[in-house]
Amino acid sequence: MAHDYVIIGAGPAGLQVAAFLEGNGHDYVVLERGAGPGTFFTRFPRHRQLISINKVHTGYEDPELRLRMDWNSLLSDDPELLFTRYSERYFPQADDLVRYLSDFASATGVRVHYDTDVVRISRDDDGFTATDRGGRSWRSRRLVVATGVSQLYVPPIPGIETAERYDTFETDPASFVDQQVLVIGKGNSGFETADALMEKAAVIHVAGPHSVKMAWQSHFVGHLRAVNNNFLDTYQLKSQNSVLDGTVESIERRDDGRYRVMFRYARTVEALRELFYDRVIVCTGFRFDASAFDDGCRPALVINDRFPEQTPAYESTTVPGLYFAGTLTQQRDFKKSTSGFIHGFRYGVRALCRILATRYHGETWPAEKVDPSPDAISDAIIARVNRSSALWQQFGVLGDVVTVNGTTALYQQEVPVAYATGGGLGHARHRFVITLEYGPDHDAVDPFDISVPRVVENDAAHAHDASYLHPVVRYYRDGAVAGVHHLAENLDNRWDVPAVHQQPLAVFVKECLADAG
Repeated sequence: MAHDYVIIGAGPAGLQVAAFLEGNGHDYVVLERGAGPGTFFTRFPRHRQLISINKVHTGYEDPELRLRMDWNSLLSDDPELLFTRYSERYFPQADDLVRYLSDFASATGVRVHYDTDVVRISRDDDGFTATDRGGRSWRSRRLVVATGVSQLYVPPIPGIETAERYDTFETDPASFVDQQVLVIGKGNSGFETADALMEKAAVIHVAGPHSVKMAWQSHFVGHLRAVNNNFLDTYQLKSQNSVLDGTVESIERRDDGRYRVMFRYARTVEALRELFYDRVIVCTGFRFDASAFDDGCRPALVINDRFPEQTPAYESTTVPGLYFAGTLTQQRDFKKSTSGFIHGFRYGVRALCRILATRYHGETWPAEKVDPSPDAISDAIIARVNRSSALWQQFGVLGDVVTVNGTTALYQQEVPVAYATGGGLGHARHRFVITLEYGPDHDAVDPFDISVPRVVENDAAHAHDASYLHPVVRYYRDGAVAGVHHLAENLDNRWDVPAVHQQPLAVFVKECLADAG
């Protein structure tokens, strides 16, 4: 007998999917390669410090607001089942997350088969078959893959196979004493590695084809974080370390054990330069491992084949019934929002489970009735943007939706924007979609440059020019955008000043509905 769902992977995303399915009484099973939940985090990050915020003392009593500063907790009905009870460190240790995930699995009663390494996935007219290394098989009507990006991404550089890899290299800094080291990759794993080696290595170069992007400017938390950027200080203060902008053309391991690297700088007309190192470490990120899929159900891959391509419903674009959860869903908002991280994808998983419930179990997206008057609609929107963690974390990706139909209005929370605007909620004559968003050019402005003009706080007249995070309400008439309203930005992220936020929004809603006839 086939299950309704087989979930591959018992990391944070797989556990989150299972917890929702368990709570809703659906038929599922989770298959996990490792001996326990969160196996990835028993090895990564290699230097064991997470870059996910764990702010225990927020001053808030509201648990929803507290989740804005808690980037590691999964969602559950148990108010005690929070990661903030496992560590008070702002940047906690990975081992604490492993403990938390183990307890989450036990407390929620999710059904997981551990030590089950799925090596083959096939599909026929009745659904999917997942077969493990021991020959055991599980059948399901739908398959949810939550394996994360488990395989190191290795760029196509001649000789790169002779270099050391982030996932396997010896992390003890003592083995790098007085050595010259090249780190390939300008992400957090590359700078995490360089920072760890600074006290022992003689010279460290961090190289990559693109300029370093700082998370504080791009607002993408996967870009370089301050916690990993001490290396930049040593570079700018001429302490034998450098950041190289350009491409590694080739790597050659010589007979004496050293490396000869041919490097082409990005900003000069200089020819190839010959550089020599004692060690070369590849820290170029991770990718999705699609090797288990048969040719008949192998999903299309995108972004240098690093991620499965997905519809707004987190379904494979080429394999019906194949869904994805967790960090794999960052294909939908790659380097723009937070689907690649627990604090983002926990809400994406909840949206996925609601999509599955509407498609296969006769349910509708949860909704609350709201009086269809402009004041009532604007009040409901104001209340949500001032409290919601999902809209805060999944900025520009998830939105609340208000559908107005004559004498009724329905308020639906945390819907993927592309799903809602693409017809996932059905046709509607009048619909408002509410998101939190940064301004379109927010990443082009130095946030610490006080000479750059910016919109004045609580300036309703110029709210559309805001760069910082603020609510945006779009009005759709018969599926097409017919009006956009920006709420004025506020330093404390409180959008509840009547004359600045509520009244202009109510006027906008009234005008939209009046123009619609």
